[in-house]
Amino acid sequence: EQKQEFIFEKINYKILLIGLAIIAIGFILMSGGGSDDSKVFSEEIFNFRRIRLAPTVVLAGFGVVIYAILKNPKK
Repeated sequence: EQKQEFIFEKINYKILLIGLAIIAIGFILMSGGGSDDSKVFSEEIFNFRRIRLAPTVVLAGFGVVIYAILKNPKK
């Protein structure tokens, strides 16, 4: 009888979900900044949140996901 095993442990999946949530938060921070009129340019797209903070949050999320994948089980 073969026993099925998951590739990762429970903690790996928790860390993976946390990383995916961080990535989603980063993309939410990037959204917006457009103007209602398509003929008017909005400087709001170049603020700190969209240029510096959001990409940093997304990269941190990718780092957490990579950590979750590479974390060795305690066997």
